Amino acid sequence: MSELRRHWTPTAVVFLVLAVAGLVGTWIFNALAIVQMRDFVGDLVSSGPAVSSITVDLLVVAIAGSIFIIVEARRLGMRFAWLYIVLSGITAFAFTYPLFLAMRQRRLTARAAASPADHR
Repeated sequence: MSELRRHWTPTAVVFLVLAVAGLVGTWIFNALAIVQMRDFVGDLVSSGPAVSSITVDLLVVAIAGSIFIIVEARRLGMRFAWLYIVLSGITAFAFTYPLFLAMRQRRLTARAAASPADHR
């Protein structure tokens, strides 16, 4: 089996598909905001209580997810975890978090394959 295809479990593939959907879905709206010259941050905080609620909701999830990325990456020995967080500011957390989860799943699968008795 080629190295590129190794450790891609169905769960990892689902996370990868979600990452792609998160990237495409958010950037369609980001592109529209840029083309329409919208006040991106202003729209987030002043478009009414429902949008403000969603903004706070997603911000808290992004902070908790970022902490999880750092802690879990350290636990599993995954390098460059900070890059997922930095890239979320450039792309979207809806992209980088499922991408991290896909890579995490691959790492867990690789560890289980390397020493089945130690990581169950």
